[in-house]
Amino acid sequence: MTASSAASSAAPPPIGVEERGRRIDALRRAMDKTGAAATLLGSTTSLRYFTGVVWSPSERFCGALITPTRIDYVAPRFELEKVASLVTLEGDILTWEEDESPYRLIAARQSSGAVALDPDLPLFMYRGLRREYGDERLADAAPLIAPLRARKSPAEIALLQRAKSITLETQRRARRFLREGVMASDVARFIDETHRGFGGGGNTFCIVAFGADTSLPHGPEKDRALNGGDVVLIDTGCRVDGYNSDITRTYVFGDPTPKFRAAWEAEKEAQAAAFDAARRGALCESVDAAARRSLERRGYGPGYGLPGLPHRTGHGVGLDVHESPNLVKGDATPLDTGMCFSNEPMIVVPGEFGVRHEDHFYMAADGPRWFTRPAASLDDPFADAPVFN
Repeated sequence: MTASSAASSAAPPPIGVEERGRRIDALRRAMDKTGAAATLLGSTTSLRYFTGVVWSPSERFCGALITPTRIDYVAPRFELEKVASLVTLEGDILTWEEDESPYRLIAARQSSGAVALDPDLPLFMYRGLRREYGDERLADAAPLIAPLRARKSPAEIALLQRAKSITLETQRRARRFLREGVMASDVARFIDETHRGFGGGGNTFCIVAFGADTSLPHGPEKDRALNGGDVVLIDTGCRVDGYNSDITRTYVFGDPTPKFRAAWEAEKEAQAAAFDAARRGALCESVDAAARRSLERRGYGPGYGLPGLPHRTGHGVGLDVHESPNLVKGDATPLDTGMCFSNEPMIVVPGEFGVRHEDHFYMAADGPRWFTRPAASLDDPFADAPVFN
């Protein structure tokens, strides 16, 4: 299947109140099945997912308590006005002063039944809640939240598409920006400016690696200049209404060696094998296995052995760059409609180079669909990518 042609479409609308209300209803149905009396969300992306409130995490608890009949927002008293301005789903705002315990406030409000905790709450907050509730009343909300967040709605798919189209065009322009002697940090700044120019809010992350540094999956610690003949690996992303892109392109600034060209083609084949294995009902780990079989036929591996693929084939993506489930051995989650994944079975040749093609796909009713077209060829990786404007 081909990638969406939405690269030049108007920006999609942000997630609205009606969709967030449906998410809350789905969470309440999941709570009912498990017997949870409430779900407590901290200052995490799950708070944004369900309520639309975006709050930077700190040592002060700010979040929401969701029960079958109400939403209670919990905030420091001096932040009341700001939190109130962010609330779109109706609910009371419970506040605590600096010399008071937010955990005692939460326990007083939800005095009975099991409370499922946001899995991204920091440990010190869990300990504070544990002092009020005891272990027997605290549960993990991950089994309630993760299945809901894993299956993206059409509105989420549209936002993800926008973010990825912006980053693919940014990648294309970054290649044209390269010149002999340019520093990796200068390329990263150019990418940030380009993301911002397209409304992507700047880089959420950016790896720019040259030469042997490309064999480090998450890039080098030191800046360096680009030389003729260097392998170039750029892995970067942005956000649109909180939804993430994460795209990697690898090519050569100059003439590739036969060894690198062979690896580049092997990587392209492995990425295609993973995509072809992604069928509704197939297990996540089967996609990883398909990529590794492809690489092993080319002499890489086996398993995580190098030269070869040292990490999972892909990860879920949404409001977090890395979400569950993952395309990795041991993840037996069946692929289902709305799930979104990276597809990046990197080849690492230690001390020489790395090759990573990373594009994302989502599961439609009739199978996988690319958000962005994979790199066309080593010599012209952006040949058939739609132009974003």
